[in-house]
Amino acid sequence: MSTEDYIQGIIAIEWEMFDLVENEGGRASCQNDYRTFAIMRSSQYRCWNEMMLASYYEDLKQAKAAGRNLLSEKYARMMASTHPDEYQKIKEQLPEITADTWEKIEKITQANVEWKREMESKYPKLAGHGRPLTSAEDTPWATSFETYMRGETATYSARTIELYAEYVEQCQREGINLAERNLEEMTEQYGYQSLEQAENALQ
Repeated sequence: MSTEDYIQGIIAIEWEMFDLVENEGGRASCQNDYRTFAIMRSSQYRCWNEMMLASYYEDLKQAKAAGRNLLSEKYARMMASTHPDEYQKIKEQLPEITADTWEKIEKITQANVEWKREMESKYPKLAGHGRPLTSAEDTPWATSFETYMRGETATYSARTIELYAEYVEQCQREGINLAERNLEEMTEQYGYQSLEQAENALQ
């Protein structure tokens, strides 16, 4: 499979899972907006290497075969910060994660938070349209980038997390900001020629 084949395969399964996520207040409007979903998800995955994509695609296929919904698990993981009391009632239903894997999840999360922080200083208007940055800013109604990142990464297999952690270290050594790459991919899909053009287009 090509890189693009993996991306489209991942998005197809994720969309199926996203469609089935049950929200406390009923179905969310974003669950009917495939275009935005596809842009957001593909922007992220076009920043990954092929080994990560292949591994995560396998995670999704195995989860689907086992009747697991990784997107539901992602939102459940986020509740540890946004709805801690309710999280205590459901945490035993989630797959166990080893201490070593949690350590990798934290390294991945904190690296992405720092990359995102750099982006906020360079492109404040674009950043202002996103989530709060850190878990300290979480509320029951607003989930931060840090909490979202941690919750999503926790749904990956140990194999995918290992590959992701190695990739993060490589990007750090090479001075690559994955948050900037992600935003570049996203704004390009919305028709902008550069991040600067997208930033200047916002009021």
